[in-house]
Amino acid sequence: MTHATGYAALSADSAMAPFSFARRALRANDVRVDIRYCGVCHSDLHQARNDWHNSLYPCVPGHEIIGQVTEIGADVTRFKIGDMAAIGCLVDSCMACSECERGQEQYCANRATPTYNGKDRTDESPTYGGYSNHIVAREHFVLKLPDGLDPERAAPLLCAGVTTWSPLRHWKVGPGSRVAVARLGGLGHMGVKLAVGLGADVTVVTTSPAKAADALALGAHKVLIASDKDAMKAAARGFDMVLDTIPVAHDVSPYLMLLAPRGVHVIVGAIDMIPSLHSGLLVGGQKSVAGSAIGGLPETQEMLDFCAAKNILPDPETIAIQDINHAFERMEKADVKYRFVIDMASLESEN
Repeated sequence: MTHATGYAALSADSAMAPFSFARRALRANDVRVDIRYCGVCHSDLHQARNDWHNSLYPCVPGHEIIGQVTEIGADVTRFKIGDMAAIGCLVDSCMACSECERGQEQYCANRATPTYNGKDRTDESPTYGGYSNHIVAREHFVLKLPDGLDPERAAPLLCAGVTTWSPLRHWKVGPGSRVAVARLGGLGHMGVKLAVGLGADVTVVTTSPAKAADALALGAHKVLIASDKDAMKAAARGFDMVLDTIPVAHDVSPYLMLLAPRGVHVIVGAIDMIPSLHSGLLVGGQKSVAGSAIGGLPETQEMLDFCAAKNILPDPETIAIQDINHAFERMEKADVKYRFVIDMASLESEN
């Protein structure tokens, strides 16, 4: 066991606070990563507050991790000490089911092990995330950080990036594709950048006219105001995909009207009950409503390599770990462009 320090929520109604705990010793196929930066995902806030009624306490959030390899197990072959590495939402899976074998570990039939708020597959010890000074993970679930990617900005790629990348790749978005990105937030801004990078014609659909300039600055080709009924009507049947990054329950019907025949509406933001819809919106054009969750390890590495080649990076605001409670408050008010990243060097002042 090794001593670790971080920040944790001790209960659903407690603030994030300094926390000391033990990390397990390395197994033969494990990698230890000393954490330099960790992104702040909205799911971190949900888990800290037990919004999904499955939180395990103490809860050390964080699954957008960038750091440096400082120790490796005897069987590790892909990393050496000193390498820059990344860890996303998973640290293990069964590695034997059909989904794991096809590189879609997030859909493991035997439930993948989350980076935090889970239990180790071997000893059932709790998993603690990236709001800490170091982490231990199975080598397969540790990614190589490509040269040229700014480690301070790259952290949100491990969740927000791959969550939008996976559906874009699955539905073969590329030159000639017409993509509408619903909402411009942590997920949405990455959806815009990645879809543009893949060669698609990209429109941001937003309820806030004030976000139009930001959307265009991020690379979007057009902006559609969802409350403008005439504009929405004129845009009907104009898109092959709606990438829906809205994080709360909402009516998808207006977005289905934007789809061309055989188009797909992909939900990546909301984990909630979705209001009912009229089936005519689907059968009237062989349209579909789908969902997508993060991404497998091969496509996550593919996404990192693509971002390095295309110089695509998130636009985060860097904070100290001591500011995490204020950051959570700002997230609840949507007062962030577009992601917080914790500089974990700030944790040293707690020691």
